[in-house]
Amino acid sequence: MPDIFDGQVALVTGGGSGIGRATARALAAAGARVAVAGRTAARLKETVALVEADGGTAAAFTADVTSRAEVERLVAAVVDRFGGLHVAVNNVGVATAPAPVADIAEDDWRMMLDTNLTGLWLSMKHEIRHMREHGGGAIVNVASNLGAHRRAPGLGAYAATKAAVSVLSRTAALDHVADGVRINAVSPGPVDTPMSSRPGETPEAKAARLRTALPVGRAGTVEEIAAAILHLASPASAFTIGTDLVIDGGAAA
Repeated sequence: MPDIFDGQVALVTGGGSGIGRATARALAAAGARVAVAGRTAARLKETVALVEADGGTAAAFTADVTSRAEVERLVAAVVDRFGGLHVAVNNVGVATAPAPVADIAEDDWRMMLDTNLTGLWLSMKHEIRHMREHGGGAIVNVASNLGAHRRAPGLGAYAATKAAVSVLSRTAALDHVADGVRINAVSPGPVDTPMSSRPGETPEAKAARLRTALPVGRAGTVEEIAAAILHLASPASAFTIGTDLVIDGGAAA
């Protein structure tokens, strides 16, 4: 989609690796000036370098989305640097080691809730507040096929937070469509990133597991998820509001 985001400013949280990095590169290739945010400055700088090597424009912003003050400063800094905010992709997410519900450590529960749900809500809150005062915009939140669409033993905490992201995204879409802010979500299945690997699992073992675990027979690529995110954020999806697009190789079909 060359130049489809020409003149627009996009913010990608969790932009230092994986889906966030691929999305930042894809947005920049489509004409956006991209702000990448996260907690690890070195990874963000790597993303910016890749975008610039592709011929795009990007800047890194270190922020912890679990902090209201840092999120507020982040949005203000992006607007100050680039002059606006038109697209936001809220991609920050964490997962801890699997555990049955009765054995989930309280610290693990709180970390996933704070990051995956509260951090995303804080990000949306301040993104929407800017967008509704400046002509609208598009937001895409990254949920998961684990949650509203599928469940798996040992992943109750992660699935609960991601199911909440799906519901929050669709409710926010109804709340703010009249403000000119279009909100949708994507729910990826296993993607070729470390988060979808089991502890100690080799790439070969992971590939063998997914050949039988997924109807399509493989993990998704970060570029495939980024392409779906760009579609939802683009004018081509102007009539798409409050959807949760499952991209999981048929696992939840």
